[in-house]
Amino acid sequence: MLATLLPGSYLGWHAVSAGHQPVGGAGRGTNVLVVGIDSRAGISAAEKRRLHVGGEGCNCTDVMMLVHLSADERRASVVSIPRDSYVEYADGTARKGKINAAYKIGGGPLAVATVEKATGLHIDHYLETGFLGFEQTIDNLGGATVCVDAPLKDENSGLDIGAGRHRTDGNQTLRYVRARHVNLRPGDLGRVRRQQHVVTDLLERLSADGALSGPVSTARTVRTLLKSVRTDERTSLDDLVRIGSALGRLRADRTEFATIPIRIFDHRVPGVGSTLLWDEVRSAALWDALGADRPITGDARIQPALETPAVTNPAGIAVRVDDAAVAAALRANGFVVTDTSQSAPTVRPAGPPVIRYAADRKEDAATLAAALPGARLQPVPGHGPFFDVAVGAQPVDVKTVTFDRNFADGAPVTADRLRCAVPQDRPDAAPALARR
Repeated sequence: MLATLLPGSYLGWHAVSAGHQPVGGAGRGTNVLVVGIDSRAGISAAEKRRLHVGGEGCNCTDVMMLVHLSADERRASVVSIPRDSYVEYADGTARKGKINAAYKIGGGPLAVATVEKATGLHIDHYLETGFLGFEQTIDNLGGATVCVDAPLKDENSGLDIGAGRHRTDGNQTLRYVRARHVNLRPGDLGRVRRQQHVVTDLLERLSADGALSGPVSTARTVRTLLKSVRTDERTSLDDLVRIGSALGRLRADRTEFATIPIRIFDHRVPGVGSTLLWDEVRSAALWDALGADRPITGDARIQPALETPAVTNPAGIAVRVDDAAVAAALRANGFVVTDTSQSAPTVRPAGPPVIRYAADRKEDAATLAAALPGARLQPVPGHGPFFDVAVGAQPVDVKTVTFDRNFADGAPVTADRLRCAVPQDRPDAAPALARR
């Protein structure tokens, strides 16, 4: 849970006492709200340049994660709350706005109370950090692990990182978790999932290094974190040691990550701007599961199982297909299709379809392959923006794929599904630092 602290601005202590009662009474586990504040207060011009955090801060929460530790301390669920979520503030005015502005209006207490009002859950503890605090936290813990399938670049955050497995310091990790305008997985949901990846690998390393193996080592780790992290007055060192020790005992398949399901991704509100509307049914099921201390993975009410899920949107995938029937079926499925059947070979080669594509389009290739079960994927260096499908002699059954941004970037998953997939001992996977 402590590893989930993500970027914002380093502010002072906040006594949080929302006055709400826990849902379902006692024995329903422990809920911790972890936030990062977007503010430049107290950051020098040189530090802004070094961290690549120029511009005006909003003095609001940039990152918000709700961590639920089950009553038996055998499971943890981490739910990311997107900053642009449109909610009603818990200040008695009945006004609505982006959830990140609750902090600007009433600091930590209102941020906590607003989360409690929106979710129906009681928040037991509150942790807060910022840009400098996050950098220091990562450095104090010995760095983080970042894994990417393809190069990522974001001018806004200063991220410029190649494909592979990287050991990053606090500055570089900050750029990675702040990135919202990358070429892959743009926007908040993609950014949140990247944050969850970092948290997963950091928590795994802390456990493997014995930093959370018992009361003494956990207390040492907690004291290190408290150099750069603020808590509310109700959160003691003993509380954090208990929670940290419990997390250190959990297997990866007992730690869950999710993002609140979204129904509308661009809900325009005069005077507020573009906001996110939660999916009322799915989000209610999510809070119900946490309030009842149940797992959130495998709950079809939260994230309905899709027959053939697509990891990317077919509408953004241009395909050239040398078979008219297959071309028509893919077009009906949402792909942007060019029919090249007139130039197809007279005699089809044996076997299933072959999909040729640029090597950096792995996720789009997976989406196209889901629509063409059994197709052979063939990455081609220097291949253009089109995907080329060469149909073979084997009959083709085109499947209807479903793209749901919630499923692609926010579906409940266990930590073993999020951990870095690049083996540490691969010759081409030696730790490397992101380019500054």
